[in-house]
Amino acid sequence: MQQQRSHSLLTEQPQTQPQHQARPFSRKHLIFAAATILYWTTLYIYVPILSPYLQDRGLSMSWIGFILGSYGLTQVITRLPLGMYSDVMSRRKPFLIAGMAAGLISCIFFMLPGTWGGPLAGRLMAGLCAATWVPFTVLYASYYPSNQTHQAMGTLSFLTVFGQLAGMSASGWLASVGGWNYAFLCGIGVAAVGMIVALFVHEPKKDSTTHSNNSSAGIQTPNRQRNRQTVNRVLRSPLLWKVSTLSLLAHGILFITMFGFTPLQAIELGASEAQLTGIVVSFMVPHALVSLWTGRYLAPRFGTRKVVIIGFVLAALFTAAIPYSPNLGWLAVTQMLNGIAQALYFPLLLSLAIRNFASTERATAMGLYQSVYALGMFLGPYIAGGLNSFGGLKAGFLFGSLLGIIAAFVSTSKQLDN
Repeated sequence: MQQQRSHSLLTEQPQTQPQHQARPFSRKHLIFAAATILYWTTLYIYVPILSPYLQDRGLSMSWIGFILGSYGLTQVITRLPLGMYSDVMSRRKPFLIAGMAAGLISCIFFMLPGTWGGPLAGRLMAGLCAATWVPFTVLYASYYPSNQTHQAMGTLSFLTVFGQLAGMSASGWLASVGGWNYAFLCGIGVAAVGMIVALFVHEPKKDSTTHSNNSSAGIQTPNRQRNRQTVNRVLRSPLLWKVSTLSLLAHGILFITMFGFTPLQAIELGASEAQLTGIVVSFMVPHALVSLWTGRYLAPRFGTRKVVIIGFVLAALFTAAIPYSPNLGWLAVTQMLNGIAQALYFPLLLSLAIRNFASTERATAMGLYQSVYALGMFLGPYIAGGLNSFGGLKAGFLFGSLLGIIAAFVSTSKQLDN
């Protein structure tokens, strides 16, 4: 595994994290894991039924694509300022609680009567909830020594997918039992429990070493100047911009496929609301398992760049195969293979985004990274929805495949070997 940090960072920043082995089964890890799973369950408990639900409301493919993508639009606007504010406060936990509250409100909005107003407001609010993932990731990284970022992000990716799987697996069944709104009602309950669990999440105390040293030397660095220096360092990072661009393309693929139009493809093949669960599981289970292994085993053995390239090539191939599936069985196979492919690059890109930054800069770096990739959440399904209006679902999936090919080409940069 590549564990090298930049020389300038090591010389300019104090060591703020003890170099000990993280214990993933300690009490603080388990509480954080529970909060993470509930957070993602809230956001994804209605995702498999969302495009069919919107279609049932009488919305066009273009409108469906816009509402699906509006989830990312909110995040483009809010994630970087939220990350910067979190660094200024040197706090992460309050944002976790606020995120749970936003997730609860989003589920309420989805249940409002009408055609497009409620779903659009709900999806925008869900994007605000998802924007709080910035301090989530930085807080969990603080539980690990700085040379174990790949492992930390691999574990966090696994927890993310596990929570998404829990919500998405229940989605179709809930809709079949109690109708569309039943999934949103359950999302409200999950978010409420998540807010309670988030209150018990451990947040390490703010490190005061740098402040004490500066004070003893008679040096007082103004907060505004320090914040400006942090932003400048973040904005000048070529690696961060590279992985942010790759993540934009990656999320475009994801929100065109499983989190976008794959459920509609399944319904066209005759899937019932309950059968959507099988399609979800076929994607999410291998995606979760491979996410856990990527940073621990695959990247150290084969190299980060090679694993990322292979992941994008395979994602392009299996995304293109979706509209050619003759039945639900073959569609499930494409989802299984696509889940594996996408799990090869997501944890590694997440790790690379913050690995070369000090702990006091990581939320700003993560905010920029997530703001950029949120563009993919918006533009991917929005453009695919427009293409679907003219060429059917096949056009959107082929566009997603093209994004994978472009990303594979961009991934050939040696910067990913950093």
